[in-house]
Amino acid sequence: MIKTTKLNLVLLTIFFATQICFGQYTEVINSNRPGLSQSAFSVGKKILQFEIGPYIINEKRSLHPSYDLKGHGVDFAVHYGIFKEELELNIQGIFQNDEKLLQTEENKRANFKQLSIGVKYLIYDPNKNREEKVNLYSYHANRGFKWRHLIPAIAASAGFNYDTKNNPYLSGGVEGVSYNASIITQSNFYGGWVFVSNFLLNRISSNQEDFHYILTLTHSFNPKWVVFAEKHGIKSDFYADNLMRFGGGYLLNKDLQLDSSFTLNLKDTPSVFNINFGVSYRIDRHEDI
Repeated sequence: MIKTTKLNLVLLTIFFATQICFGQYTEVINSNRPGLSQSAFSVGKKILQFEIGPYIINEKRSLHPSYDLKGHGVDFAVHYGIFKEELELNIQGIFQNDEKLLQTEENKRANFKQLSIGVKYLIYDPNKNREEKVNLYSYHANRGFKWRHLIPAIAASAGFNYDTKNNPYLSGGVEGVSYNASIITQSNFYGGWVFVSNFLLNRISSNQEDFHYILTLTHSFNPKWVVFAEKHGIKSDFYADNLMRFGGGYLLNKDLQLDSSFTLNLKDTPSVFNINFGVSYRIDRHEDI
């Protein structure tokens, strides 16, 4: 009986230590994919991480001005943990090539829809330096819901965009350098559930300021498989969308993740169907603080 109790104590200690360290360096890759939302946590000090996702897209608008659009593109990101565990430098972008048939006029386009460089900093981690009390007599009590689980980790990011002159994906007059800033929250629940929210103001100081909100719910069935659902709203004076994404990811090894997803628009101005396939890879040279 004593040996069993000691064994339970060791196992529970390992389990809770893993949960507490989730917000810092992890033994396996901590990718932002397959959704578009950003995690509140950085990749870890001296970790270089690449995320890339080729996609195909099909849009159709039936109301005036009507158009059909078919094309392909790639979204990408590079993350590097610098100076502190909570801080990362990142480069993110989306390049698209498509053909847009507007009534009887065909328009071939190719350019960056987004190209930015910025930093992200974890402001608050509710599990940092927390000592978890383990109930040796109740497995369910340790796994059960606690009100403090509702307290999210909080991060902030800021950066600048670069847009070329006469970019066909932007309104007239948007070019050169503009800025972006966001607030990020992340709640980690037992049972493999994670909820992330992003609130982003993009292209600040330009003729086209966009507001984005992204709400992402993920669930891991086991250490290898994860699925997600995501709501992405976009609002500006020139453009608005109400997107939903669904998909999943598979951990091939501790440094390599594969994923796939599809995107739909909840409105038909325009209708959207987007299929994405992605990969995330990290070079792990982490150093403990």
